[in-house]
Amino acid sequence: MEIIDCLSVSKSVEKEKRVVIIPNSNEKESILEVEHGCIQASKLAQAGIKVYDPGYTNTAPCTSKITYIDGNAGVLLYRGYPIEDVAAKVQFVDTAWLLFHGELPNRDESRDFAHSVAQNFKVVPVVSRIVDAMDSDAHPMGILTAALAAWGTATPQYNPALVGNAVYENAQLRENLLGVVLGGFAGIAAKIFLHVHSDHVGSSSDVLPSADSSPALFSHLFLNAIGKGDLPPSVIRALDVLLVLHADHELNCSTATLRQLTSSGVDLFSALSGSVCALYGPLHGGATEAVLKMLASIKSKENVPDFLLKVKNREAKLMGFGHRVYRNYDPRAKLIRQVAHEILQTLHQSNPLIAIAEDLERVALSDEYFVSRKLYPNVDFYSGIIYSAIGFKPEFFPVLFALGRVAGWMSHWNEFLQDEYNEKKIARPQQVYLGPEPRTLYRQSSKL
Repeated sequence: MEIIDCLSVSKSVEKEKRVVIIPNSNEKESILEVEHGCIQASKLAQAGIKVYDPGYTNTAPCTSKITYIDGNAGVLLYRGYPIEDVAAKVQFVDTAWLLFHGELPNRDESRDFAHSVAQNFKVVPVVSRIVDAMDSDAHPMGILTAALAAWGTATPQYNPALVGNAVYENAQLRENLLGVVLGGFAGIAAKIFLHVHSDHVGSSSDVLPSADSSPALFSHLFLNAIGKGDLPPSVIRALDVLLVLHADHELNCSTATLRQLTSSGVDLFSALSGSVCALYGPLHGGATEAVLKMLASIKSKENVPDFLLKVKNREAKLMGFGHRVYRNYDPRAKLIRQVAHEILQTLHQSNPLIAIAEDLERVALSDEYFVSRKLYPNVDFYSGIIYSAIGFKPEFFPVLFALGRVAGWMSHWNEFLQDEYNEKKIARPQQVYLGPEPRTLYRQSSKL
């Protein structure tokens, strides 16, 4: 048995089991068993101890079977499958099914689910009016947040506050909502694109993509709706790959937000709106937009050394490098870098930003300053170049991120409500209070 005494490790022969021994003030000891690398916080509470963990850097508020990350090794698994295999072999719609259900769909399930997504690719009238009411120069993520909240008002039958807390206990209802949300979310994203790009000129096919005709149905439906349905199939597939790579990433900020909001019993669409708010931040989904602006500000690869010197001197910030979880090369970034080259070749584009990006990566990864800090390119670093090549402006990048991440949000929403491990409790973190001790208020009361 391995014993951790006062949080120090004592090794023994029996390594498969560990405990933490905490001395108490009453001269007794609390023995806490370590399971899956964790000790239960409630057991610490019994010993009169809280865990101080700003940003939840080492806190596990739930168990999950959806996504696994080994940040030191640069490994990402969707339901046990390496992300490299999923991105190469599975389209986004089937990936969403995999994350939600735990297994890939069979042929009939894949066809029926794709049909459900396509049938729900629409915008309800109240959402359409909300989008139209926004200024055309408003940030798309602000519009998306409002649109999702409005969608919730149009679906009172799915609101626990109106029909009772038991509404989401119906597993079939939750499964049906996966197709409703994926299709509707894409419809809203397309509506927002057209609203903020009123000068956009494109052509849409009169024949809508189908599960039988398109190997990247979800992306094809979306691109067709915004007048880009005639792009080469390889480019449409490339966008689908990006959506797969963004589909889930464990308990990131927006997914943790989704779970925390759901814990209050709020309706699904309000929870999704809150997740979009979290994703909007430049340290999360807004980072792709920030990377492209950074690359543009460098102007040429000859300026890369000077820029990195400014980063070292804390005069500039290096966007798209480093990750809270990964201490190795983000496996998604390797795939996206390859896709970026393929898209530029297919579209016969010569984007100077990719040369700057590659030189920035090369110089940074040969510099001990960045290597010692384990700062490697992340998923945001090359994504913007692909989005830009397809014809999206930087302010729309976070919407595309959300378009992929909604598959993960829905899967975590479903897992939380399934509650296999009896964890469905309202989120209520503790704090460390450092304010004044109780004191007397001597001020004379004011007369009303």
